[in-house]
Amino acid sequence: MSEPPDDSTGVPGLHDLRAWREVQGTPADPAPVAAPPEAPRPTFRDHARQFVNLRRDDALVLARPEDRRGLLPETIFVLGVSLGASAVWSILRIIERLTRGEPLKNQTTTINNTVTPDRPWLDLAYQLANIVLPLVAVALAFYLLAAVRRSADGPFRVMGISWQNVPRDAALGVILTASIGIPGLGLYFLGRWLGFSVEIVASNLAAFWWTIPVLILLAAMNGILEEIVMIGYLFTRWTQIGWHPWRVIITSAVIRGSYHLYQGFGGFVGNFFMGALFGWVYMRTKRVLPLVIAHTLLDIFSFVGYSLLKGVWSWL
Repeated sequence: MSEPPDDSTGVPGLHDLRAWREVQGTPADPAPVAAPPEAPRPTFRDHARQFVNLRRDDALVLARPEDRRGLLPETIFVLGVSLGASAVWSILRIIERLTRGEPLKNQTTTINNTVTPDRPWLDLAYQLANIVLPLVAVALAFYLLAAVRRSADGPFRVMGISWQNVPRDAALGVILTASIGIPGLGLYFLGRWLGFSVEIVASNLAAFWWTIPVLILLAAMNGILEEIVMIGYLFTRWTQIGWHPWRVIITSAVIRGSYHLYQGFGGFVGNFFMGALFGWVYMRTKRVLPLVIAHTLLDIFSFVGYSLLKGVWSWL
């Protein structure tokens, strides 16, 4: 093979070098490789579409109409002996408040009431009964999911309840607590300022040795009752009868807001959005335990925090 010509003298030498390469069979310049086109960045509309695009779990839908028959009345009956009944009483309560002739912002409601403060042992019995009896509705929901049109995964697995998921569920529950707690507190004060909400007294229990443990148990009861019935049970049943995910979410959120109307319209709005967010998270994860954890933590901060700080902060 001949030696390449010297191209150190400038442009003519470079021309000769290219000609020599062509003679030797080497292309003068390799063909440029086109860079792959950049993928377009997702827009806000794309993110919004992904947020609202919830797909129904068609594997859970009961194909035969005769299998679906009776499930909607079943959910009405379960609500009728649990949170649906609370919604009816709460609606009557807000009507009474609005027709009282006194602005809502001047009215007060207490969530956890003492019954017999002069007899602590009897008051404790009342509080324990108030913790245990509402959980009968949870047991009923699990029983019905196991005995009537049971899904292939069973009543616990269909809600994503598993020991293996506990660490992830706990982390997600803490994130949800932070995401809802601060905006919820701001919404409460906004409602008070606008006159849409009543003053909420989280607890008027006297200070006994059992007060804090009872408040924690009451918070856990609320979290278990509301999320198992309103999310785990209802979402399973309404999906089985073929409802669209957003129809399920909005219906459940409206009921959740309704049984908080005794707190005023601010309570309805705040709990509606909380229910909608919880419903969306459940539709995405199919795990109810993070919602139970978040709800329990929110109520613990509310109940216990109020009891500890009401003598310190005069505005509570």
